[in-house]
Amino acid sequence: MNRATDQLKASSDTARLDVEIMMAAALDIGRDRLLLNPPPGKPPAAFEAMVERRLAGEPIAYITGHRAFWTIDLEVGPGVLIPRPDSETLIGHAVEHHAGGEGPKRILDLGTGPGTLLLAALDEWPAATGLGVDASEAALAYAQRNAERLGMADRAQFGLGDWAAGIDEQFDLILCNPPYVGEAEDVGLGVREYEPAEALFAGADGLDDYRRLIPQIPPILAAGGLALLEIGHTQGQSVSALVSEIGKKPFIKKDLSGRPRMVGFVA
Repeated sequence: MNRATDQLKASSDTARLDVEIMMAAALDIGRDRLLLNPPPGKPPAAFEAMVERRLAGEPIAYITGHRAFWTIDLEVGPGVLIPRPDSETLIGHAVEHHAGGEGPKRILDLGTGPGTLLLAALDEWPAATGLGVDASEAALAYAQRNAERLGMADRAQFGLGDWAAGIDEQFDLILCNPPYVGEAEDVGLGVREYEPAEALFAGADGLDDYRRLIPQIPPILAAGGLALLEIGHTQGQSVSALVSEIGKKPFIKKDLSGRPRMVGFVA
């Protein structure tokens, strides 16, 4: 593994971690087991192939086919946005908001991708049901498989859609991680080259999708319901202004790095 780590140092800030994750995946064991009891002998051929893909800049989650998020593990691959820890800010605040109560009964995830926010929320509230909407059939296929693998297929529905257009019911919790990257922004090695552009970029200032989706939320947010939108760390004031325009009082929450990461409002 040391040789592979040295190879990756020029192209990855997390070279050692990448190598450990890929080796564990190639051996079909957990990373903790790998670290506690490294197997003897030469690395499997699958590991060498994974290293070559990583050297080319392919995201580690695509290479292994999985990404951990909140309390769940999601299948991911080409054509779907890879879940980021930043998005856990939304789930964390939803849990805090509903602490001591029954929690939301009906949850909507707009731009669900592989089911990221919806399935994490359903894992928190076992009595809840939810709907995940996405404009990508490929993403919805991942979401459906994830729901089935996590035992949530009876509580999670998924549908092809254009944000909230055509939805005629109300939800207690609405979660959304829309595209919010400006077209000229730097997104890091491998992101622009591998992940779906439609899930990342939203016009010159990254606000195009907020302008469309925020006015759609009030009619489908139940009385007392909570809406949470992920944002780029420089977009707090801009997205808050869009929320104010629909007559709601926005609030901003920071991620674990102390950067603005979410704008929310209550019905």
